[in-house]
Amino acid sequence: MDEKNLAVQFEADRPHLTRVAYRMLGSPAEADDAVQETWLRLSRAGAGEVGNLTGWLTTVVARISLDMLRKRKSRREEPVDPRKPEPAAPAAEPDRERELADSVGIALLVVLEALEPAERIAFVLHDMFDLPFDQIARILGRTPVATRQLASRARRRVQGTRKDRDVRAERGVVDAFLAAAREGNFEGLLKALDPQVVMRGDDAAVRMGGPRQLSGSAAVAKAFQGRAQMARFILANGAPAIVVAPNGHLLLVLGVGFREGKITAIEAIADPERLARFNFALPEG
Repeated sequence: MDEKNLAVQFEADRPHLTRVAYRMLGSPAEADDAVQETWLRLSRAGAGEVGNLTGWLTTVVARISLDMLRKRKSRREEPVDPRKPEPAAPAAEPDRERELADSVGIALLVVLEALEPAERIAFVLHDMFDLPFDQIARILGRTPVATRQLASRARRRVQGTRKDRDVRAERGVVDAFLAAAREGNFEGLLKALDPQVVMRGDDAAVRMGGPRQLSGSAAVAKAFQGRAQMARFILANGAPAIVVAPNGHLLLVLGVGFREGKITAIEAIADPERLARFNFALPEG
């Protein structure tokens, strides 16, 4: 197959490859890099004897994404030199990034980010894209049985729930609270809050502009009115919580306490060390 026809076929598969890479990496820029590297490898290799080009491309972009995830994880584990400034973040395309994040689900992106690279690859490729375990095993360098176990472990983390509380009822209260916040519905906010609700924030949350402490439903409702556009319900260490994750990037966790179907306490946590200790999961249903 000549390069022109190869390019045509690749462009037809580009949206699929971008979806695969984004679900693995959670970053539009990194997903684009992975897809571009896939094209470079294809152009060097040619179509040759490839019978299923889409399958071949999916395997290649998955391997590239796995390498990127492993490098990302190793960078996070390196000791940080406090004298060295952090690199500037690349410019983002807000509309495109928001579209990609919404297509996956902001809360799911937060959960996926907490998985180990191999778990994330196994879960995404099998549960989201229906790839067989023997194919994923070749990408990961594991046996099909071990790969199945990775996906199962990831699935349990993604779909975690609590048995000792009515999570669905609590989620209903939080979802109604967040909907009222986004709509600027003050009465709707008051309806979800206990009159004596207390909200507290850690030092990092206060530096972001949040309150140190608020007491009473009116004060808390006013603080949320017209906000919470990127907030979603999630389970954090098995407890009901709200994540604030612009375009899927974890910024803030709000722990939520309940009594008799009302929100009685909100704790805003933004300290990176505390955020790193959370085990996130999506509620069932």
